[in-house]
Amino acid sequence: MAYKHTKFIFVTGGVVSSLGKGLTAAALGALLEARGLNVSVLKMDPYINVDPGTMNPFQHGEVFVTDDGAETDLDLGHYERFLNITTTRKNNFTSGQIYDAVIKKERRGDYLGATVQVIPHVTNEIKDRILAAAEGRDILMVEVGGTVGDIESLPFMEAVRQLSFDAGEDNALFMHLTYVPYIAAASELKTKPTQHSVKALLEIGIKPDIIVCRTDRPLPPDVKKKIGLFCNVRASRVITAEDEKTIYNLPLALHAEGLDDQVVEVLKIWAKKPDLGPWEKVVHATMQPSDSVKIAIVGKYTDLVESYKSLNEALKHGGIANGCKVELDYLDSERFENDEAALSAAVGDADAILVPGGFGHRGIEGKIAAVRYAREHKVPFFGICLGMQCAVIEYARHIADCPRANSTEFDKETPHPVIHLMEAQKNVSEKGASMRLGAYACDLTADSKSARAYGQRHINERHRHRYEFNNTYRERLVGREGAGAMVATGINPDLDLVEVIEIPDHPWFVGVQFHPEYKSRPLAPHPLFAAFVEAGLQRKKALRA
Repeated sequence: MAYKHTKFIFVTGGVVSSLGKGLTAAALGALLEARGLNVSVLKMDPYINVDPGTMNPFQHGEVFVTDDGAETDLDLGHYERFLNITTTRKNNFTSGQIYDAVIKKERRGDYLGATVQVIPHVTNEIKDRILAAAEGRDILMVEVGGTVGDIESLPFMEAVRQLSFDAGEDNALFMHLTYVPYIAAASELKTKPTQHSVKALLEIGIKPDIIVCRTDRPLPPDVKKKIGLFCNVRASRVITAEDEKTIYNLPLALHAEGLDDQVVEVLKIWAKKPDLGPWEKVVHATMQPSDSVKIAIVGKYTDLVESYKSLNEALKHGGIANGCKVELDYLDSERFENDEAALSAAVGDADAILVPGGFGHRGIEGKIAAVRYAREHKVPFFGICLGMQCAVIEYARHIADCPRANSTEFDKETPHPVIHLMEAQKNVSEKGASMRLGAYACDLTADSKSARAYGQRHINERHRHRYEFNNTYRERLVGREGAGAMVATGINPDLDLVEVIEIPDHPWFVGVQFHPEYKSRPLAPHPLFAAFVEAGLQRKKALRA
């Protein structure tokens, strides 16, 4: 179905941050897509950083990388997992990017000597980028980062207020996400925070059409009526967003609340009823698994699950593909740097071991020790980015006669720099967006574990790293033969770089330089994660027998 004009859904948040605007937008997008509509999503982040690439993952969560090499907000991962879209740099921008663009235009003289102001110059830049993301879409969902009332988000709020008028009647909708707390001492759900949040929104000229209320329990009809009365919204458009046991039930839960019905009514869209069968199957596989598998994740960002958001979800998708529950055990690699007994105790009951990506020296020796344990004890192993590099270092030290082998990231004086800085990175001084970023081709060896998992030999996967396998050591490390030999089973055809390593006679030992988790979806689990979880499940069943 095509429309003369794209219709816009602007998503704002109130009361507190981290309520789940991104997940709510993604779930609504999935519902509208299931109705046959062409939907995309845009995230606007109010911070001054140009992008989240240089931000601490403890503060901001993971950096999600797009095919075209943009380092973006983690909400783009939610968008791709829930919708049938591949995001690009057009789907995320920040205040830093907006102000940088405006200042560059001013320096070039584009404004013809005018006084450059937030209105209209900054707001026009924001609107231009929203319209660029909307091209060719029936619906563009625009998520405004932060919370209403934040000083830094005011230019975004003003821009979407203006754009709602520019779009014309019935072509724009405001959906406001708030929090309705339950006060146990009074045995009451309190609506006042939502009322104040909507009041703040009204003060900047935006009236919500739909209010989505995050809560830990269903909202009774009288509470919905009260919110509707004091916030100038129909009670039928006050939607409960109750805490869910799995985020993949969100499309079903929001549909049961009538959210998508209200959206198409407000926007005057004719569309078919959504086919939610695929989501029902995902929820069933998640909530009623036939078995379970325990995977030890040995990394250094273990205190904050958001740091590995896409990875965690990809492992769950691997469980969905195998009809089993994936239990994740986050282990701090620093604990094992000089304590083999502690490592053995921590991973001894794991069905598989995964070493994820990361940056910096901290915890590296613990990760390398975990790789050695997996290799020697025949535990299924998956190394991603830095995890693959740790596997190469461990193999070089203990099998390939390269004592003190290391990456030059961690030891510039190592006698065996089996991992080294890419040539293109050697003269880079700025950190932002300076890595090998985005999708690159990879050719897989026939009949390798990775090729069997993918079901094809030519793939494209996303990267985010500065260091690579040192080709000087290729023959010494992956040109050997015999029991326990490591082989290179994936090569970038353009740069002749090692992308995948395996140990063929190990039950499942695979390391990849790329980040396959970025492309995994609940409706289409990534083949490497599905194969890895399957290997862990097979080990568990073998030990039971």
